[in-house]
Amino acid sequence: MKIYTKTGDEGFTSLYGGKRVLKNNDRIDAYGTIDELNSFIGLLRDQEITTDHKNFLTQIQIELFSIGSILATPHNNQKKNLNIQKVTTDQIEALENEIDRLDTSLPPMTHFILPGGHPCVSYCHVARAICRRAERLAYSLHHNEPLEKEVLMYLNRLSDYLFVLARKLTKELEVEEIKWIPEK
Repeated sequence: MKIYTKTGDEGFTSLYGGKRVLKNNDRIDAYGTIDELNSFIGLLRDQEITTDHKNFLTQIQIELFSIGSILATPHNNQKKNLNIQKVTTDQIEALENEIDRLDTSLPPMTHFILPGGHPCVSYCHVARAICRRAERLAYSLHHNEPLEKEVLMYLNRLSDYLFVLARKLTKELEVEEIKWIPEK
C-alpha cells in the first residue's frame, strides 16, 4: 500500500468513517494538535528520564491516539461499528493520582515559573502548551458538536500533569526553577 493517496491534493481529507471535509476543519485542527502533542510527548519520553516517567508517558501516548480517533469521528457518524476507545474516568483519575504523587516531593508554588532550565524540562513545557491549545480547540469543537466531557477533562488534567512533571524533572535534574518576577 502506498503512503500517498493524492486524495488530499485539493485541500480535503477524510474523517474517521469516510466523511470528506476541508483540511482546515475544526476536527482536523483539533486532532492534528493532539498528534503534535503526542509527538512532543514522544520526544520527551526519549530523553534521559526515569523508566517510571517513560512508562507513564507511553500510556498517555496510547490514550492520545484514542482521543485523536474520537476527535476525528463526527458525532453523527453513520458507521456505528467503528471501534473507538472511550476516555474513562479511570484514566482521568490515573492522571490525578500521578499529579498528586509527583507533587508531594515538590516545594510549594510561590511564584509563576519560567519554562526552561534543561532541555527535558523545556520539552515538557512545550508539550504542556500544545496540550492547552488542544484543549482550547476541543472546546471550540465541543460548542458546535458536543464531545464527551471525559475528553475535555482528560486534556485539562494532562496539561496539569505536564506542568507538575516539568517541576519534578527540574528537581530530578538538579536545575534551578526560574521564578517569574515582574518588572516594576
